[in-house]
Amino acid sequence: MNARTLTRAAVVAGAALVVRRALRRRVQGSPLWPMPALEEPVSGRPRARALRLLVAGHEEIADGVVQLRLEGYDLPAWRPGAHLDLVLPSGLLRQYSLCGDPEDSSSYTVATRLIPESEGGRGGSREVHEQVREGAEVEVRGPRNRFALDTDAPAYLFVAGGIGITPILPMLREVEARGAEWRLLYGGRSRSSMPFLEDVVKLGGDRVTVVPQDEAGLPDLAAALTATAPGTAVFCCGPEGLMAAVEAALPEGRTLHLERFAPRSTADGNSAFEVELRRSGKVVDVAAGSTVLAAVRAELPNVAYSCEQGFCGTCQQRVLEGEIDHRDELLTDAERDDSMLICVSRARGERLVLDL
Repeated sequence: MNARTLTRAAVVAGAALVVRRALRRRVQGSPLWPMPALEEPVSGRPRARALRLLVAGHEEIADGVVQLRLEGYDLPAWRPGAHLDLVLPSGLLRQYSLCGDPEDSSSYTVATRLIPESEGGRGGSREVHEQVREGAEVEVRGPRNRFALDTDAPAYLFVAGGIGITPILPMLREVEARGAEWRLLYGGRSRSSMPFLEDVVKLGGDRVTVVPQDEAGLPDLAAALTATAPGTAVFCCGPEGLMAAVEAALPEGRTLHLERFAPRSTADGNSAFEVELRRSGKVVDVAAGSTVLAAVRAELPNVAYSCEQGFCGTCQQRVLEGEIDHRDELLTDAERDDSMLICVSRARGERLVLDL
């Protein structure tokens, strides 16, 4: 083969590679990516394409709060309110709100508070603080957004508790850029434990009310909500108690948007029921104090799961019969018709039948 032929072959191969890469980027940028699954069990299927990113920054930005900067190339776009699924070194999957600049396509920024076991921590935040170090590579999925700033309201009230400021920070920057009317009520245990405190005060000035618990007690939610005008959009993220209090005190004529990273609490409590595993030919009992996931894994230990909080989708299963008590924050209305996240959701009646 002469030099001219070799050169022509190299040009053709290079052009083909460029076309394949362009097609791959176009497919992955499509609203249909990833393509819907066929009619088969869905357990353990990742809900979004995974990315490998470099931990370019690991910094303590407040007492017990670490910020990660994750670098990549041509990263998927996101809007305020979005979060990432972060795969930790142990394999655990945890969700963290994006708090950086949506215009930056080369990095993502997240922050997490260390939650001790005595406060219900299950080890994920400790891994981020102690094992996800600068220079390491991590796998992420997303971004995904169920807390989107997609309303064009006449005014906004943002309520944040501690680490709950993370999804709200990009929202503040956006509404400020729009010239919209907004206020922030920001509470925390102490000033030193409240991440991005200087940033929000600098951005909003007297529109920001800071309430450190060790100085001023708990925020006066009723007063802040009552002072809003009809039509105000209220965005709240923080501990479950804070969100429940905002929900209870919300005046008529305001819209409420909440961000939860723990299962929604229910007033009805839990009842025992049974679950038939149709393909396995087994029936398991789910006690009032247990979960479908725990009962199923006692018989089928290889069933996939991760977050146990109803957010990552790893444990999603098809439901063949029975009425579902959905307690997740992830599934779409269409998905809720015939599937459930077995880590948190339950039966409304006495029996469910799963495609397992």
